[in-house]
Amino acid sequence: MEEKSDVLAQRRAKLDELRNEGINPFANGFVATHTAAEVHAAHAEHDAAALADCTVQYALAGRIMARRDFGKAAFLQLQDRGGRCQIYVAQEQLGEEVFALYRKLDIGDIVGVTGTPFRTKTGELSLRAASLRLLTKSLLPLPEKWHGLTDVETRYRQRYLDLMVNPEVREVFRKRSRIVSSIRDYMVKHDFHEVETPMMQPIAGGATARPFVTHHNALDMTLYLRIAPELYLKRLVVGGFDRVFEINRNFRNEGISIRHNPEFTMMEFYQAYATYEDLMNFTERLICHVAQEVLGTLQISYGGQPVDLTPPWDRLTVREAIVKYGKVDPAVLDDHAALLQVAKQLEIDVEPTIGHGKLLLEVFEAVAEPHLWQPTFITQYPTEVSPLSRKNDQNPEIVDRFELYIVGRELANAFSELNDPIDQKERFLAQLAEKEAGDEEAHAMDEDYIRALEYGLPPTAGEGIGIDRLVMLLTDAASIRDVILFPQLRPEKTG
Repeated sequence: MEEKSDVLAQRRAKLDELRNEGINPFANGFVATHTAAEVHAAHAEHDAAALADCTVQYALAGRIMARRDFGKAAFLQLQDRGGRCQIYVAQEQLGEEVFALYRKLDIGDIVGVTGTPFRTKTGELSLRAASLRLLTKSLLPLPEKWHGLTDVETRYRQRYLDLMVNPEVREVFRKRSRIVSSIRDYMVKHDFHEVETPMMQPIAGGATARPFVTHHNALDMTLYLRIAPELYLKRLVVGGFDRVFEINRNFRNEGISIRHNPEFTMMEFYQAYATYEDLMNFTERLICHVAQEVLGTLQISYGGQPVDLTPPWDRLTVREAIVKYGKVDPAVLDDHAALLQVAKQLEIDVEPTIGHGKLLLEVFEAVAEPHLWQPTFITQYPTEVSPLSRKNDQNPEIVDRFELYIVGRELANAFSELNDPIDQKERFLAQLAEKEAGDEEAHAMDEDYIRALEYGLPPTAGEGIGIDRLVMLLTDAASIRDVILFPQLRPEKTG
């Protein structure tokens, strides 16, 4: 800390010195005509002889990431959004006054330079600076003496430093942007209409999760940060938007882990006159399209293990997955007492009064989830754990629903929508009973949504895809914090 304070004091002194000399250390108005990447692309094939007479002038602006001084000349590594470019600065070209300014620069300062390209004796493409201008004086040194930022806590808390010194981190977030753009383009090309629905809702609906609670002073009413946009999007389908989607944030007041952040990005979409089986096929095509467009392949690696996205993907029911991966006798699945004994052997903490559908899901999550590495659709979820899903016509104990698993984690959840207002109200009432019994995640009653259903929701299928988890998969990120620019953290310790 003392060393950092010394550097800060030295740089503050330089700042004062610059101002006393009439130099603005936070100048504006410099126009960068190109990026480092554009310079490299333009002259990648040009050798030293080809560049000897090149008079093309480039103007670059960026941060000084490294410097090597040789008396009256020096090399800088300038970093901008396109990468890095080496800059040769010499008193002979710049003149004594500007070169004197260079001597006051530090690693981390932001500068603007103009110059012509050439190759050094070692063959590195560089710019010979004809002008140099300080744009922003950096008062703090780059981390770890400019050799990179490796401390995980600091990386997440001071993401600006992480992005500054770790190019692979910048690439993750560039890929994230391309992934979202690719999804959006795909949806629009398939006639889906993008919408925005409320982030603050009077009823926390659309999922079973614990919400964040706030208060609107002017209306004197409690509001909830949304846990899902589902009920609003389905209202739009009632209104005649047969294909809608939204890519936006959800908020759930739950634990934080490598898979969970309380604020996360989802895409939810709804298609009228479709079933959950239609969405299985659509999801397969969508994710394959994104992987092919962003990565150029369907053969990817995650955590050192191969993942093959080539369709068709496996499909298993909840019960089939329990039997396959848990080596459980199929007869046990219908015997509540026997299944409770299986749960006990697996050290799953459940009450004997737990509903059979919830118990099945607990066992599935314990014995099957970790094994679902390759893309797998899991179907036939119990009605008890699916309050918004349509019951199966042949078996009302299950719903027409799937969840997509890849690398052992849920990536998407979809179902044929429940559009019977009477059935929906009964399920809301059952959820209310669970809430009154102490289940904080049980779904609340939404009378207006029931009213919307009474006007008629066409047969519809809907789905939510976790954007953060999809980005984790396609960037081989171990933690959700690696794909969220500013993840939620505990308060920083001071003193």
